[in-house]
Amino acid sequence: STSTNPAEKLKMPRIGRRLPGVLSEEEVGRLFEVEAKTPAEVRNLAMIELLYATGLRVSELVGLTLSQLDIEAGCLRVSGKGDKERLVPIGAPATAALERYLAEARPALSHVTQSGQSVFLSKFGRAMTRQAFWGILKKWAFKAGVHKKFSPHTLRHACATHLVNHDADLRVVQMLLGHSSLSTTQIYTHVASQRLKQLHQDHHPRG
Repeated sequence: STSTNPAEKLKMPRIGRRLPGVLSEEEVGRLFEVEAKTPAEVRNLAMIELLYATGLRVSELVGLTLSQLDIEAGCLRVSGKGDKERLVPIGAPATAALERYLAEARPALSHVTQSGQSVFLSKFGRAMTRQAFWGILKKWAFKAGVHKKFSPHTLRHACATHLVNHDADLRVVQMLLGHSSLSTTQIYTHVASQRLKQLHQDHHPRG
């Protein structure tokens, strides 16, 4: 026997990054079934559509200016972390929601002296804040019957996860999200692997 621990100097394995909570495609779909009637609701729906379509960070979403939009080309010019600029495609449903917001709702929310170039405006005609949108999103999710823990980042994760689940190239997802390193994006391969295991378990005769 020995009084010393032979494993004392061994390094413990690093614990991998915690996987984000993920919404199913069906749960995300429910968010878009909530009817938008008032200017504020039309704005909220446009923000949610855009967040899921693009995987923007919430700071990037609320910080969008009119000059960053290219509706005709169907893309945004986003300035992300470290002022790195990237082009982000919007997609048809988000484009339609954005066009409706700009035509119908933004003029109703706008104040000549305060609104400036911000795309998404509060009821006071100022740029939407991260905190205000967080609260809006939670209420919208509750109205849609989605009772999971919810934040703007949840939709960013859902965008990336659903892309990977539908065989999107990891480097394309990296570019879309504005990750400086591919290792940050690789967490989504683990999420996809979990889905694959579940599908195997559910459908394979000896799963």
